[in-house]
Amino acid sequence: FYSSTVLLFYIHSEDVGSTRLYFVKASLQRLTYSSSVGVSLPCPAGGTPTAILRWYLATGDDIYDVPHIRHVHANGTLQLYPFSPSAFNSYIHDNDYFCTAENQAGKIRSPNIRVKAVFREPYTVRVADQRSMRGNVAVFKCLIPTAVQEYVSVVSWERDTVSIIPANRFFLTSFGALYISDVQKEDALSTYRCITKHKYSGETRQSNGARLSVMDPTESSPTILDSFLAGEVRAGLSVELPCIAAGYPSPTVRWLKDGRPLPSDAHWTRRLTGLTISDLRQEDSGSYACEVTNSFGSKEVSGALYVIDPLRVTLSPKSLKTGISSTLFFTCAVEGSPEYTVAWYRNTDPIIPDQHISIQGPHNDTLQITAAQKSHSGAYQCFASRKGHTAQDFSIILLEDGTPRIVSSFSERVVAPGEPFSLMCGAKGAPPPSITWTLDDEPVVRDSAYKTSQYTLSDGLTVSHVNVSSPAIRDGGVYRCAARNSAGSAEYQARINVRGSPRIREMRDITAVAGRNTFITCRVIGYPYYSIKWFKDGMLLPDNHRQVVYENGTLRLSDVQKGMDEGTYLCSVLIQPQTSIDQTVHVTVKVPPLIQPFDIPSTSVGKLMYIACVVSSGDMPIRITWHKDGQLIVPGSASGVGIETKEFMSSLQISKVTLKHNGNYTCIASNAAATVSWERQLIVTVPPRFVVQPNNQDGIYGKAGVLNCSVEGYPPPKVMWKHAKGIGNPQQYHPVPLTGRIQIMGNGSLLIRHVLEDDRGYYLCQASNGVGSDISKSMVLTVKIPAMITSHPNTTMAIKGQVKELNCTARGEQPIIIRWERGDTVIDAERNPRYSITINKKGDEVISTLKLKPAERGDSVFFSCHAINSYGEGRGLIQLTVQEPPDPPELEVREVKDRSMNLRWIQRFDGNSIITSYDIEYKNKSARKSNTHLYTHTHTNTPLIKMLSCLSIRVTWRAPRKELQNGVIRGYQIGYRENGPGSNGQYSIVEMKATGDSEVYTLDNLKKFAQYGVVVQAFNRAGTGPSSTEINATTLEDVPSQPPQNVRAISVTSDEAVITWAEPPRLTLHGVLKGYRVVFWSLFPDGEWGEMQNITTTREQVELRGLEKFTNYSVQVLAYTQAGDGVRSNVLYIQTREDLPGPPAGIKAVPSSPSSVVVSWLPPHKPNGVIRKYTIYCSSPGSGQPAPSEYETNPEMLFYRITHLTRGKQYLIWAAAVTTAGRGNISEKVTVEPAGKAPAKILSFGGTVTTPWMKEIRLPCSSVGEPTPTFKWTKDSKVGTLDLMPMLDLFGRQILSNGTLVLRSVKAEDSGYYTCTATNTLGFDTIIVNLLVQVPPDQPRLTVSTTSTSSITLAWIPGDNGGSSIRGFVLQYSVDNTEEWRDVFITSTERSFRLDNLRCGTWYKVKLAAKNSVGSGRISEIIEAKTHGREPAFNKEQPLLTHINSTHAGLNLQGWTSGGCPITALLLDFRPKGTWAWQSLKANATAQLFLSELREATWYELKMKACNSAGCGNQSSQFATTDYDGKCFLFCVLSSKNNRSMDTPVKGPPQGPRLHIDIPRVQLLIEDKEGIKQIAAPVTDTEFSQSVNPQSFCTGVSLHHPALIQNTGPLIDMSDIRPGTNPVSRKSVKSAHSSRNRYSSQWTLSRPGQSQSTASARTLTSDWRTMGSHGITATESDSYSASLSQDTDKGRNSMVSTESASSTYEELARAYEHAKLEEHLQHAKFTITECFISDSSSDQMTTGTNDPADSMTSLSTPSETGLCRFTASPPKPQDYDRGRPTNVAVPIPHREFCNLPLYMKTDPFFRKQAELTLTMPKNSSSALGRLQKQGVGAYSKSYTLV
Repeated sequence: FYSSTVLLFYIHSEDVGSTRLYFVKASLQRLTYSSSVGVSLPCPAGGTPTAILRWYLATGDDIYDVPHIRHVHANGTLQLYPFSPSAFNSYIHDNDYFCTAENQAGKIRSPNIRVKAVFREPYTVRVADQRSMRGNVAVFKCLIPTAVQEYVSVVSWERDTVSIIPANRFFLTSFGALYISDVQKEDALSTYRCITKHKYSGETRQSNGARLSVMDPTESSPTILDSFLAGEVRAGLSVELPCIAAGYPSPTVRWLKDGRPLPSDAHWTRRLTGLTISDLRQEDSGSYACEVTNSFGSKEVSGALYVIDPLRVTLSPKSLKTGISSTLFFTCAVEGSPEYTVAWYRNTDPIIPDQHISIQGPHNDTLQITAAQKSHSGAYQCFASRKGHTAQDFSIILLEDGTPRIVSSFSERVVAPGEPFSLMCGAKGAPPPSITWTLDDEPVVRDSAYKTSQYTLSDGLTVSHVNVSSPAIRDGGVYRCAARNSAGSAEYQARINVRGSPRIREMRDITAVAGRNTFITCRVIGYPYYSIKWFKDGMLLPDNHRQVVYENGTLRLSDVQKGMDEGTYLCSVLIQPQTSIDQTVHVTVKVPPLIQPFDIPSTSVGKLMYIACVVSSGDMPIRITWHKDGQLIVPGSASGVGIETKEFMSSLQISKVTLKHNGNYTCIASNAAATVSWERQLIVTVPPRFVVQPNNQDGIYGKAGVLNCSVEGYPPPKVMWKHAKGIGNPQQYHPVPLTGRIQIMGNGSLLIRHVLEDDRGYYLCQASNGVGSDISKSMVLTVKIPAMITSHPNTTMAIKGQVKELNCTARGEQPIIIRWERGDTVIDAERNPRYSITINKKGDEVISTLKLKPAERGDSVFFSCHAINSYGEGRGLIQLTVQEPPDPPELEVREVKDRSMNLRWIQRFDGNSIITSYDIEYKNKSARKSNTHLYTHTHTNTPLIKMLSCLSIRVTWRAPRKELQNGVIRGYQIGYRENGPGSNGQYSIVEMKATGDSEVYTLDNLKKFAQYGVVVQAFNRAGTGPSSTEINATTLEDVPSQPPQNVRAISVTSDEAVITWAEPPRLTLHGVLKGYRVVFWSLFPDGEWGEMQNITTTREQVELRGLEKFTNYSVQVLAYTQAGDGVRSNVLYIQTREDLPGPPAGIKAVPSSPSSVVVSWLPPHKPNGVIRKYTIYCSSPGSGQPAPSEYETNPEMLFYRITHLTRGKQYLIWAAAVTTAGRGNISEKVTVEPAGKAPAKILSFGGTVTTPWMKEIRLPCSSVGEPTPTFKWTKDSKVGTLDLMPMLDLFGRQILSNGTLVLRSVKAEDSGYYTCTATNTLGFDTIIVNLLVQVPPDQPRLTVSTTSTSSITLAWIPGDNGGSSIRGFVLQYSVDNTEEWRDVFITSTERSFRLDNLRCGTWYKVKLAAKNSVGSGRISEIIEAKTHGREPAFNKEQPLLTHINSTHAGLNLQGWTSGGCPITALLLDFRPKGTWAWQSLKANATAQLFLSELREATWYELKMKACNSAGCGNQSSQFATTDYDGKCFLFCVLSSKNNRSMDTPVKGPPQGPRLHIDIPRVQLLIEDKEGIKQIAAPVTDTEFSQSVNPQSFCTGVSLHHPALIQNTGPLIDMSDIRPGTNPVSRKSVKSAHSSRNRYSSQWTLSRPGQSQSTASARTLTSDWRTMGSHGITATESDSYSASLSQDTDKGRNSMVSTESASSTYEELARAYEHAKLEEHLQHAKFTITECFISDSSSDQMTTGTNDPADSMTSLSTPSETGLCRFTASPPKPQDYDRGRPTNVAVPIPHREFCNLPLYMKTDPFFRKQAELTLTMPKNSSSALGRLQKQGVGAYSKSYTLV
């Protein structure tokens, strides 16, 4: 600790006030940044009130803006933009900067900050091969080029491409070395690489692979492998001293410090890597040695360690307020390491010692200022520097007029002889004054009779006492205390009367100066006496207005005159009614000289000059002298001036005026009375002329340039520069804007610090000084552009063996030469044919192309292109990476067993690309077959993670390689878990379906700023595969969700408060806590809010300084993270303490009568407390009264009448306010003189009056005058001046009798300037009042900026504030269809707001209103906004049912899409068809739901409703359960529809397109208004038998036709309609056959030619549950027709009539199935002769006959729609081939189903291995069918033909 002696002086130290300066981050002294990124540097200094921030270079040059290079923002932030290497300017990018902060307190500067830009330099790192003995230590070092060592550090080491984790035998040192202890043979099998990272560019480099040679141990002496050198380290840090050695036997290590063994200490740690010293201290400095020894020798390495303690500076005193002429001492105490230097600054300027300032001390650490002047005020800084490190501290000094003033005194009193008395006199001043005492103008000498004392209190008050213990008559008289310091003096006096016989002390003669005032005191002692009178020449005084006799006997002579006042004066004291005593005093009057005023006219060079100085009066002798510029003029040839002096005059003559005669000339006259002077300036004018004329010149872009122009003349000419753009003829000149970049030098030249292209053109230098004509000269500035690279790739890739082109684009002054370099070698394309260089010119750009033919491995280096011209050079750096297949690895067989071996390999050069896999080939040497391949992965498809927000993470990955999928990837399981304290470590699993090779999934609703581990695994039908490597990611930071806790506010002083708080709960920070922000604003008594301020800190306490005194403040505290500001705490209210009030804002004093005046005043602008009273002071100058008269009024009174004054006498009047803290500053002093008649004067004050609207306002206009004045109020308007009459007008305005203007219910239009005029016959007076009427604010303009599923972000532009600052906004919002409005209060500074926690997919209404002190303003227009999302909908691509059996149905709930809003409810209603009661079920939105306890073989109606906050979506459907055998009933699902009620009644016949089914050709035709469209490709019998394998043939047709989708007809339920009935009349049919079995439909096979009654017929039932073998026999020639059984429908023999294509086709399918079961029909031929299904009702059908022949011969006719006929006959012999039919369609088991829904594929019915032989002759008629589709939605129908 270094300090000097502190000298104590009597200096009053006070708080300098609310004005202050401070440093934010003064420790920043070096800033290095990447040229490709740029940097922003905030000014580390600041101030309150807001300081002006400026940046300078260390040389003192101020900073100027350079477009796109450097800019200083308004908030003081210095920004250096990214730049290319060619734009580098060391003046900007590698220089020392400092910042200054300046306000009323002074100006401080930061330490110099070294700002340096770092380029992207080409460099490589390498590792050398090493040798070591087994069991010893191996050391690998990463060799980094010296040029980049400062910025590049080792981040990791790799062993065979795997990162080395320090453990066991591997150690990584702090300086980047790799140590391997206990070296083993296998260590030689690996390669070692170091990985480095550039500190500023972020680039990483990988070194070459180094090998370790391991040898067997041999006896050897120690060898030092790594050691240390001397160095400096800062205290408090840790340092590692490496010392490691090799040898055999292994050497031992011993450490020494300063030649002695290192003692044991906790902060010294010996490791394999060396000695680590933690928490360095000063005493750790010294010389360290490391000795390594074994039995064959020893080695030693040593070095000095210097522990540097950072410098810390403390400057005292910190702040000081004192008076002019004080002596000041500053002490700069420096802590830290020695050998520092100290520099002193005042207001950022170096302090140079002079007659007032001296710098002392061994380190110049003491600054002394003697006889301080006002100019010495400001900020003083002490800087201590040592080897680039600087510390500083500063002090604010305020020097003010410190003239003493008497603040406490004694009063006149009477004492008895022997009665002790004490007199006290207190004075303040700066410096503190010294007090002396006199008695009747004789000094009071301290002796046995008088005892005096003096001391100074802490507040600067000097107190002096005079004690008289045993007074006698001689101790009476006038006691005077005089306070004096270097700034001036002040006196106070009062009489002390000691009882006793009166007498008069001897009085001395007095010398008075004419024109001044003189006081004569009658030195009477003793008491009592009756009176004191003065006489002159026998006349009782006073006898004129210049003479005044005070009650204490003092005579005052004002404006002393020699002829009238000189003489003998007699003092007569009446001691008894008839007895008096007297004494005389002689007054001599001296007359001072009076110089007759004169002027000196301006002249020009070469003329004559005569100046006369005449003294018009004064006592002789008079001495007259001349001075020029404060120096005595000595006449003679040297000065060129002659002086002639007579008795009372002197003349100065100049025979030939020159420029040197310019100056101030002073004539000084003196005599015995006084010295007077008269000064005037002599101006010798010289017209301007050029000393150096401007000439055309060139400027270089980016460099500094000076346009020369030097002029002279007197007065000094003013130089102005003008600029005209362009090189042609100048069109119009404009003044050159003078910024930091462009300045006019002292000689008139123009300095351009950084020349830009826009600076080119004509310049005009124009000079003038008001003498003669202006002169000017123009010149042309041509800007030359240095060569610069404008475009080039930073990095690029090439393939080995291919041609690669590298391009560089340059611009600048032509010609430009472009040179290419490879590394540090210039490329010569003429000598090296592998390179070719081409040049192309495009406009003002030059494009150079370097072509490599071909690219080689060695080309993976840095290439650079250099553009060169006469004015500069630019460079572009390109990193080329040549990729190629990797080199073969080194293979090693590690372990061989009987059936296996372990392989190991070392990968060599990777071809500059990541190794993705290895192929291993192996074979038996004796084997002839080809090699066997193994495929290995080096890595799995690890997912990538991107943090989307604070609540979600996006995971992306690629599918496993094809050969590893082992089937079809069905989907993925994403597992995630929180990796943090308190987490259970269990994965949460979400599942998604596979969509392709690249997958993405977003994990939502995570914790904020929490680390999660994520794994992904694929699954197929066989199960899940292995999971990926866990990837960790942290959700983004968010703002804290809770405010700081326990916020407290304490008012410390009148302008300072302390705010404390505690950190918010950790779980609510949601990020890294960056600090706290304290927001505070003042609340003024008029309801207005002050400016909102904030202070940022990292502590949990802040001191608010510079607050307004006795003011209410609102305080809020918030925490903030990187994401932004968190929640503010509740508003905390605090009031600063009271203080002395400010001076009254105005004061007036006007005469009201011959003996009285009226005083009025305004309250202080800053009362700083509750005003308790006002004190009015009245003083009469020259009256001899030592103290003014004081009058007090209550705080409500703002005027006072002072009476008992003397007419015609001038009085000084002032006022002061008083609070509990004391009396405040006084107002200005006004002079007034009582008079009998006085002109009109207004006591009230003008100014600005603010009031809320609709209030009554009174504008006073009180006046006085004699005669009584009259009033007149006027208001200015656009149409002229309006007179306001003293009556209540239509606008509610009235003038009262006392002149007060009353305005009732004021409105905005009442604002304006009101003038009150008071007039009487002697004069008039006016005041102007500016009335501001505050109204509610105008409506804001509200807009919606963004929306999400749960929030709406609003933005607005406030309207007019109505004359009162906006206090906040009230935002109201409600759901669109409700009127329940919710209110949100928003602070006045916000211009946007986000409504959170809203309902998804919902419309909201929003409105906004602003509030000020008057109230809420107009509401904005109501706007509507909708959060994202919609009601749920069922995906048409998803199946509705997943499974159906006889009692259960599985519903696919995953088919519901949420619409962006979570599904909150799922409602299901279902019932059997034909019933009325619905069964209801509520479900969660899970993937699947089962309906249980269903009826078997029953049709059901299903209604589903999914709801979320946006609404509800409906889905309806019909399905049928199977029977007990698992057979499907009518394909289970008939149709479905979306968002439509299932109870829609049928209104008439179904309408829609006609569907034809051509069964033999598997052809579907849709007939609608647009014609017939073919859907499926035909398949004929021949095609089937010739080209298709019957065992594998399967074709299917799915029908999706727009005509069917768009049809909106009602749904027709055909589930229990009998053939031949009308579906419209379904209810009647059901009632007529309610007792029939719904499965009783039967088909009958009959033989042609027989009557129905006698035919041998077999009935095939369609009831599948009871179907069996019927034993039907038939001959080969039998032909069969199928018809309904007689008990089903006797009127329709051999005819089938239905109204549903699906039901008809199903009946046919049943007939085929039944026939299949008949053994004798196994090879029967079925011929479908016709199948036509009508959409008309069955009532229109023609009834068939009972004749069996009719069934064979009747073809379809227009009148027989709705008939379906077929015949069945045994096959003919030719239809057999090798026991098998040749033209027969053979069905295969239903193992493969084409285009069937999932529930059908899983139904047992389709798993039966049924066989059906169906022969379709080529000449058979095609079956036609038509299908009527009702309902809404897509229709899908599948057919399978085998």
